[in-house]
Formats: sequence, structure tokens, C-alpha cells
Amino acid sequence: MNNGPRSAEPPVGPSRRTLLRATGLGVSGIALSSPLLAACKPGSGGSGAGSGSRTLRIGFVSPRTGPAAGFGEPDAYVLGLARKAFAKGLTIGGKKYTVKIIDKDGQSNPQRGSQVANDLINSDGVDLMLTTSTPETVNPVSDACEAAGVPCISTVVPWEAWYFGRGGKPGQKDAFRYTFHFCFGVEQFHQAYTHLWPQVDTNHKVGAMWPNDSDGNAIRTSLGPLLTKDGYTIVDPGAYTNGTNDYSSQIATFKSRDCEIFSTFPIPSDFATFWRQAAQQGFRPKIVQVAKTGLFPSQIEALGPLGIRIASGAYWTPSFPYISSLTGISSKQLADGYQSSAGKQWTQQLGASLALFDAAAAAFKDADDPTDKEAVAKAIRTLDVQTPVGRLQWGKGPNGNVVATPILGGQWVRAKSGSPYEVDFVVCENSSDPNVPIAARLRPYAS
Repeated sequence: MNNGPRSAEPPVGPSRRTLLRATGLGVSGIALSSPLLAACKPGSGGSGAGSGSRTLRIGFVSPRTGPAAGFGEPDAYVLGLARKAFAKGLTIGGKKYTVKIIDKDGQSNPQRGSQVANDLINSDGVDLMLTTSTPETVNPVSDACEAAGVPCISTVVPWEAWYFGRGGKPGQKDAFRYTFHFCFGVEQFHQAYTHLWPQVDTNHKVGAMWPNDSDGNAIRTSLGPLLTKDGYTIVDPGAYTNGTNDYSSQIATFKSRDCEIFSTFPIPSDFATFWRQAAQQGFRPKIVQVAKTGLFPSQIEALGPLGIRIASGAYWTPSFPYISSLTGISSKQLADGYQSSAGKQWTQQLGASLALFDAAAAAFKDADDPTDKEAVAKAIRTLDVQTPVGRLQWGKGPNGNVVATPILGGQWVRAKSGSPYEVDFVVCENSSDPNVPIAARLRPYAS
């Protein structure tokens, strides 16, 4: 996608809006997050390298508890790899810096995410924030950083839900000064679905259950019309509220319209409730396409036999042919190491979370002064870094704040005989990254 002309670099001095925030006259509730106050915190880096402080602090916020806890499952392992890689510090511009990672649980809750982000900014004085997994965590953390003038890199939220969900406008090429993102978007979902679904013969009627949240609304607005242009009939009974307990009306609509494809973007608990009710009420489409849930083995195993042959997307697998520039380990080594250390099956969050730390190290190294938040934000705008999810190049994405990354279509199947695991994920299409090998063809859920 053409990024268009790059906007001017951010000015070095504080803006009028920043000064208003610092004096409590800015946006309600964020005055304590101002860059001027953050600069006064001990070791925040706001005083620059000349202060004698040589410690770079990285904040990391993810959901380890709550509805999105599956995303945080491999955090301990990834944080261990990152801390080991940073143990000898970073030498930048002839100066040696120690690196400290401070991690927090956003609890899958926007209010909690905002709170811990502000704690990291104001109490811990982080120089760079990293955050991942769902708009409920990532968007409030990003908003806190944008308000405070702290550079932030995030991932695992469809980029439209992150960019437009936070106030970016269509056609706006550079909505944010300090916050940056890498993730798949509607275009990648569209490619994956339109290459995956034709592998099974259907009537092209898609039952869509898209919630009334940032993810669901972004998908409804953008993906639905694209699928319609490709000849699919979208049957959308309307946005539903997260936490709904009875899906009988949606199921009845999908059955009456003979929907042979089902597409949804729910939180995990909602899908489990819906899918068990669908089985009880006799809704068995040929393709069951889930996103936001159904990403991890534990979520599929919890469904028992109902989880087998569910189609999902993959933003990383051990077959991705890329390495981590920070740790030097390959995707396969990342998965094998996790399985050996944690005693659990690999999850695709491993690659995305480690990629955040690859980007963090590269941003510090590329900055004129890694303790200067403006300099780090400026470096991210043109950052080019190798990660397990592929090469990330800011300045060449859909806008100046975003890098669009692949999502590949695949399916959950029973693990092969002799495997220590119950299920396995197989890649069935690779339209957004042909470097990743295809392992199988999509098989119908109900036949």
C-alpha cells in the first residue's frame, strides 16, 4: 500500500497542548501523564544522558488475566528471553546502557490498562512502552502514552481498530506523534478468507456475528463490504454486546438463511457460549471462521470435539522463516524452547510478543539519544527491523504509524498419533506471506 508523503518530523520542544496538559488544563483525567511531569521522575530519561542515568526502562503491558488471558500465556517465557538478551546492556553512540523491563497485567480491562500504563509512565519513568493483545488492553495504553509524550509500540489488534478506534481519520496519514503499531488489518483478513473459503464448496452465504466493540465495528465497516464485492452474501443479525448469554435469535437467523459459512470476532468466553448453543440448536456450517478467539490450543481444547476443524488465522507459527534480531533465535527455536521450558504447546503470541522487544532494541539503537523520548519516537517513524513475524518497516505501511503484517488462514485438526498434544494448527493459505509454507487444504467443519 502506498504510504504517501511522510509528514514532517515532530518538533523537539513541548507543544502548547503539552503545556496545557502539564498545568491541568488539557484533556480531563490525563494531566498527570504529561511529558513535563514524567521528565521529573527519577531515572525517567527525561533529563537526557547528561544526567548520569544510563538505565533504559521498558514498560510491557499485556492481558494475563481476564477474558483475553490466553494472549498472555507465554509472557513469562518471552520476558525471560528479552531480559537475557538485554542482560549485558546496550552500547549506543559509544555509551553503555543497562535495560530494565517492567511488566504489568492489564487484566483484559481498559480501565486497568490505562491505570498500569500511567503507573509505568509516572512512577516507573519508562522510556518506551510495549503493549499487546486486543483493543481492550492496547488502545488505552497507547492513549496514555500519546497523552504523556512517551513512545509506544503495540501489536495484535487489527490496525484499523487501533488507528480509527483511537481517533484516526480515513485518509489521515500520521494521526499520532508517539504511538506506533504493527499488525494485520482488514486487507489481510480479506485475502486470507477469500483464499481459504473457496477450498470448500459452499453457497457463499456468511453468517456474521460481529460484536459492538472496536474489533467488531472495524470488521463490520470494512470487511463486510469487501466480501460482498467478492460474491458473498453477508447475513448480519446486528451488533451484539460482549457478555451476551443467549444467542438463540442469531442462531435461528443463520439457520433460516442457510448460512454455510460462519464468521465471528468474539471474546473467548462469548464464542464458547455461542458455539455450544449452536451445536445444541443444530447450526453446523461447512466453514467456522473465528478470530480474536480460537487462536491458541487451550481455547480449542476447551471446546472438546466442537473445536476440531475450526478455521482460524495465524499471525505467527513456528514455520515462519524469520529470526528475532534481538535474540538471534529462529521461529522454530522459539516454539521448541517454549514447549521444552513451559511444558505447553506453542502459541502464536510467542512471535508477536518477542517482535515487540526486537523493535524496542532497534528503536533505542537508532535514536540519536535513547533517553530522549522525542528522539526515540523519531527513530520509530523510519524503523526497519527483523522479527519472528517478518521484517517491520515503518514509513511503508497504510499510514505513518502502522506496519501491516500478515495473517494466514488455517485450521485446527486433531494432532497426529504419538504427539504429546491434542490438537495442531495447519496453515492452509499464505496469500499475505508466500514465504510461509502451506501444510494442508481446508476441510469442511460439517460434511
